[in-house]
Amino acid sequence: MLKKISLLLCVVCTIVLVGCNKSEAPTNESATTANANKAATTTAPANTATTAGEKIGVPECDEFITAYEACVSGKVPEAARAQYKAGIEQWRTSWRKLAADPTTRPSLVAVCKQSAESARTSMKTYGCTF
Repeated sequence: MLKKISLLLCVVCTIVLVGCNKSEAPTNESATTANANKAATTTAPANTATTAGEKIGVPECDEFITAYEACVSGKVPEAARAQYKAGIEQWRTSWRKLAADPTTRPSLVAVCKQSAESARTSMKTYGCTF
């Protein structure tokens, strides 16, 4: 019972994290945003290499985190990027724990799919598609 409550708490925290991290789209900062995006694109391969080894072990979760991280690195303004990356690390940490436990691993697929749906909606403001 405690594990189910922990899983539910993880899902709720994920939804809150994604919902609370919305930033307003930049208005007249197109030059700044373009420069930030270029810098992110330049550093993205190094980040992808380090995170590739940090798989959850559940394909739905791994695919979502990879797509979400690419969106954050390439399209989210630099000012908000750190918050999103912190959220990614929280997902990785909690999802790895859930994946390691045989009793919670089957429910992790649903958690990752729900997180992907929530993120798909909230990240449209940045032009991200998963």
